[in-house]
Amino acid sequence: MNSLRIFLLFALFSVSLSHEPFNSHLLPRPLILEYPYESSEEIRLQCTSWRFGVEANNLGPWKTIPVECAEYVRDYMTGRAYQIDLERVANESAIYARNVELGEDGNDVWVFDVDETLLSNLPYYVEHGYGLNLEVFDEMEFSKWVEKAKAPAIMSSLKLFEEIQSLGFKTFLLTGRGESHRSVTVDNLINAGFQNWDKLILRGPDDLGKQATVYKSERRSEMVKEGYRVVGNSGDQWSDILGSEMSLRSFKLPNPMYYIP
Repeated sequence: MNSLRIFLLFALFSVSLSHEPFNSHLLPRPLILEYPYESSEEIRLQCTSWRFGVEANNLGPWKTIPVECAEYVRDYMTGRAYQIDLERVANESAIYARNVELGEDGNDVWVFDVDETLLSNLPYYVEHGYGLNLEVFDEMEFSKWVEKAKAPAIMSSLKLFEEIQSLGFKTFLLTGRGESHRSVTVDNLINAGFQNWDKLILRGPDDLGKQATVYKSERRSEMVKEGYRVVGNSGDQWSDILGSEMSLRSFKLPNPMYYIP
């Protein structure tokens, strides 16, 4: 330690006697250890926390994935963790459904959203970088993808859908897609393995511009007025399950890619 002090004093003394102006960069470096602003582990933890906030509905409305979390979201969506989360939601939904005492009138309903609930749009997000380019959701581009009718089934949801039907529930599909996409949506669902649903409800002309929470609440209210009991509800957005005439039990599937109010 004494040797280091003597060395630093000598360096300062030498600079002071020289005819050149003082330059701190002439001192031995580094005098202070320099670390990266954030380690990769810190970023992973911060992004895990952000995703938890998304799924718990603790964040305010958001339009894009945080720039530092784009790769994290891509890895999550394409990795085993996303599949495990989907399977857990489906398994817990099935456990609940098996223990529901259905009425004899056949009016117990399970409501399913479509996109990111029954059908996966991951192929679309492959083309759009999983948020890596931080795009705001583009409704026109997504509409072009929907018209291809190529979205694959979320397999854990297909298994749940089939079990819900076998238990005696009516299955109502309540989607934010518009009536103009009815035909391609039916084709896509059938091609993905979904059969014999009882109703497919899409946005009509009067629903355009409504927030999803309002639109889906109104449709559930209509179900209740018609004598149905909304016993279960599955969706990837909080707007699928919140609002009026909420289900007796709702199940939120993971989706850190986009937010629909």
